[in-house]
Amino acid sequence: MIKVPKITPTTAKQLSIAGLILILAAFLVYSYRFIDRTSFEIKGTHYYALFDDAMISMQYARNLAEGNGLVWNAGGERVEGFSNPLWVIYMAFFHLFRIDSSKLSLALQISGAVFLGVNLLVVWKIASRYLEGFFAPLLAVFLTAFYFHLNNWSLQGMEVGLLALLLSLAVLLTFGNWDKKVFSIWPYLLLTIGTFVRIDMAVPLVLLSAFSAWKDEKFRKKHLAWGLGLLAGSLLIQTSLRLWYYGEWLPNTYYLKVVGIPLGDRIQRGMAVLWDFIWGSGWFLMLLPILLFFLWPETPTLLLFSLLVGQIAYSVYVGGDAWEHKGGANRFIALAMPLFFLLFVQVAEKIRSALISKKISDLGKLISYGVLDAFIFASLFSFNVINENDAFAKWSTLKRPIFVAGTQRYVTLGLLINEITDKDAKIAVVTAGNIIYFAERFGIDMLGKSDKVIARSQPHQNNGTFDNVDEIFRPGHNKWDYQHSITELQPDIVAQIWGSSVEMAPYLNAGGYEYFLIDGFPLYIHTDSTHINWDIVNSRIEP
Repeated sequence: MIKVPKITPTTAKQLSIAGLILILAAFLVYSYRFIDRTSFEIKGTHYYALFDDAMISMQYARNLAEGNGLVWNAGGERVEGFSNPLWVIYMAFFHLFRIDSSKLSLALQISGAVFLGVNLLVVWKIASRYLEGFFAPLLAVFLTAFYFHLNNWSLQGMEVGLLALLLSLAVLLTFGNWDKKVFSIWPYLLLTIGTFVRIDMAVPLVLLSAFSAWKDEKFRKKHLAWGLGLLAGSLLIQTSLRLWYYGEWLPNTYYLKVVGIPLGDRIQRGMAVLWDFIWGSGWFLMLLPILLFFLWPETPTLLLFSLLVGQIAYSVYVGGDAWEHKGGANRFIALAMPLFFLLFVQVAEKIRSALISKKISDLGKLISYGVLDAFIFASLFSFNVINENDAFAKWSTLKRPIFVAGTQRYVTLGLLINEITDKDAKIAVVTAGNIIYFAERFGIDMLGKSDKVIARSQPHQNNGTFDNVDEIFRPGHNKWDYQHSITELQPDIVAQIWGSSVEMAPYLNAGGYEYFLIDGFPLYIHTDSTHINWDIVNSRIEP
C-alpha cells in the first residue's frame, strides 16, 4: 500500500506559498504574452493601443497633461464624455513623461498587469482565511489568474483590474476586522476611492456598509455613518467639480446611456445578456455556488454573495454592456468574478469533503484532491467562453485577443487621417477612441459620448422584434443625429458610417461630400475643404 506522508501545518504553509509563486510566475508570463499579442506593426513602427473606449479616456488624459483641460478636443466644448475620472487622471500622469504615442499604451497595460497580480495576492489572502486547507486557496487564485475576461478588460486599458483589486482588498480587510472584533474605516475608504475611479463602485460600498451593520451590532452606527457618509462625500465632491467645470449635474455618458431608455428595456436586455453569460459559461457550474445558501450559509459566504449579486443586479439595471456579443463577463461583472471563484471553490471543496468517508485513507484523500483539481481545471475552460470559433486560441494567446483586430484598423485609419489632413481638420467618427487619438485632430463623435446634443436626443427605436439582445438597444450606441453631426458641424472627413448608409446618404450628398477609397478605407471627404492634402489623397485613391 502506498504511504502518503502527513502534511504538517508548517509544510502546508510552505506548499501554499510555493504554489502561489508558481501561479504568479505563470500569470506574469501570460500577461507578457497577452500584452505582446495586442501590439502590431504599421509601416515599420511597433504600436501598442488600448481597447477603443479606453482610448477615449486617453484622449481626455492627453489634453489634460498638455494643459488643454479635461476635454476631448483641445479648444472645444467642455463635455464629460468619460465615466472614470480618477482613471483619466491616472492616464494623464503617464502622458507627462512625453512617451511616444505608439508606446504610451504599453505603460497602462503593464500597470494593469500589476493591479491584477496584486489582486491575486489579495485573493490568496482571502482564500487562506476563508477556505480550509492549503490547496483550495490555490485553486481560487488559479481560476482568477487565468480568467480571460477580467484579464482582457484590464490588460487592454480599462479600469476593471484596479476596481477588482479595491473590491478584493475591502473584503480582505472586512474579514480581518471581523476576526479581531474591531471597526476600521479602511474598507470604506478603498471603495470610496473606487467611486472616484468609476461611480458604479457605490453599489459595493452601500452593500458592504449595510451588511457590516447587520452583522456587527456593536459598531452598527459606525458602519452606516462611515460607509454612507463617505459615499455622500464622494458624490458631493464629484457633483460640485462637475458643476464647476462642465456646468452639468450628471456626466454626459449618463444622458447618453440612461436618459430616454425605458427602465423596462434596460432590465429586459440586462436579464437577456445575464442569461447568455450564465448559459455560455456553463449554467450548472455558474449556479453551483447557490448550494452554499442552503447547505453552508456562513457569514463570510453571505457577504461574498451579496457583493457579487450587487454587481450582477447593477449590470441588469443598466442593460448590460455594449460588447455582450463577445461572450463572458462584462465590465461590471468581471471585477467581482474573483469573489465568484472563491464561492465556486468553496462549494466544490464542501462537496468533496461531504462525499469522502471520514475513515478514508490518506491515499484516498490525495486522489479526491486530484479529482477536485481536474474538476476546477475543466471548469476554467467553461468559464473562459468567447463567442468566436477560435476562442481557445485567443484565451491561450496563440492568437490575438478579441478587439485587437479592430484596434489595429482604427489606429491605421487615425494615422492615415493625420497624413492627409492639416491640424485644423475636423473628423466625424463612430469609434471615437483610437482614430482621434492617433489622428490628433478635432473629433466629432457621431454616437454622442462627447457631444451633449446627441446624448440628450431621443434614442432610435427598435422595430419591436428581437433576433438578438442588441436589437432591444445597445448601450451607448442608439443615439445619433446626422443633421447635427454632418450638416451643422460640417466635418472635413466623415471617417465612418453608423446605421444605414441609405439614411446617411442624403446628408452626405447635400453637404458636398464625395466618396474616396484610400488605402482600403472608405472615406467621405468634403470636396471644398481646405484642410485636406489633396495631392496625397489623389495619389492614394483606389478604384
